[in-house]
Amino acid sequence: MNQPDQTSAPDAPSESSAPARRWPEGGHTRVPSWIYTDPEVFRKEMNLFFAGDTWHYVGLACEVPEVGAFKRQWIGTRPVVMVRNKEGRINVLENRCAHRQAQICWQNTGKVKDFTCPYHQWNFDLDGNLKGLPFRRGAAGQGGMPADFDLSAHGLKALRVVDRGGSIWACFSQDGPSFEDYCGPEVLAEIDHMFPGRELKLLGYSRQLIPANWKMYLENLKDPYHATLLHTFYITFGLWRADSGGECVPTGGGKHSVMISYNKGKKVTDDTLQMARFRSDLKIRDLETVTPRKEFNAGRVGGAWVFPAAQLGIQANSLKVRHVIPRSPGEHELVFTYYGFADDDEELSRLRLKHANLLGPAGFVSMDDSEMLTQVQMGAAGYPESEGVIEMGGRDTEPAYYMVTEVMIRAFYAWYREQMGFQ
Repeated sequence: MNQPDQTSAPDAPSESSAPARRWPEGGHTRVPSWIYTDPEVFRKEMNLFFAGDTWHYVGLACEVPEVGAFKRQWIGTRPVVMVRNKEGRINVLENRCAHRQAQICWQNTGKVKDFTCPYHQWNFDLDGNLKGLPFRRGAAGQGGMPADFDLSAHGLKALRVVDRGGSIWACFSQDGPSFEDYCGPEVLAEIDHMFPGRELKLLGYSRQLIPANWKMYLENLKDPYHATLLHTFYITFGLWRADSGGECVPTGGGKHSVMISYNKGKKVTDDTLQMARFRSDLKIRDLETVTPRKEFNAGRVGGAWVFPAAQLGIQANSLKVRHVIPRSPGEHELVFTYYGFADDDEELSRLRLKHANLLGPAGFVSMDDSEMLTQVQMGAAGYPESEGVIEMGGRDTEPAYYMVTEVMIRAFYAWYREQMGFQ
């Protein structure tokens, strides 16, 4: 297989590319609004966090079940393609022709014998090797490639790939940390909880375009404080509450996080008086919508955020991966992949699909988030020199074992500020 150039990461940022911005005096308890709008900040993030030695969620092994099955994917703004080769191994290749950089794969999913670039018909096998190109020797004795043109030097660059229980992860660098070291024990435990080695079954997708910076969704999934205030459905039917107890654990120096809660139901307590949207008098006719069947998670809700762009979690009986794809400083795509296990019985598969309606673009819960993030982006864009306050639960970055906290956001921005070189 043609291997990536190991001498440098793709589009590695130089020291001179560091934005000449100053962080607010409040340090990791403040978030400057310009990080959501500045094109130079976005450009550096794409180079620093979405290339190099960072590991990225690409898909599930069950999405490419046979030889030639492929899935187009994005790592930040970089297109890649996941494909199963003739030996049954899963490759992740840069989705750009070595000739003129055109995407060689235009469909999101499908099955091929090989890849042919539509522009000039350069042909590549499932390992990314260049097999041939039209008019290599010219036409009518004229033109053609130089005599010493080497096919083996012009293949599709391959990423380093790890299959962890059927979840597929890729890294541009061949020399960076292992996947295990990158994740750390807390995040690995969550990945293994969600992907315990049982054969997976793909159930479906949902996707939406949200007019907000990609980090806003990252923050949203590190923010248990809002979940018990904004999400009427969660509160009303007891799927997530501030007084339910849980774990908010920053890991990986702050870039990753693990957030776990436990279903407490509709019980009325002193704390529910502060939940303006809590309605103990409301009932749902289809109780199955909010009553999961007991399985391996034992009422445990939540999961891990694997920096930069993936969250693994369970809600009721719905198993899912959320994948964030940055598109511009003010826009990101959010893709949910819903799955189950091949040995699930018919009833459990039906419940997994039914509970998927809790989330996604028109879900009982998630549509609140996309609307709020749109409003936050508008505020930040209108006042780029303003700053957000993240002091709920204190000013430290230590793990919290309660839900009214912003500790995971603080820990992230302490790490982010240092990585980006902001003073």
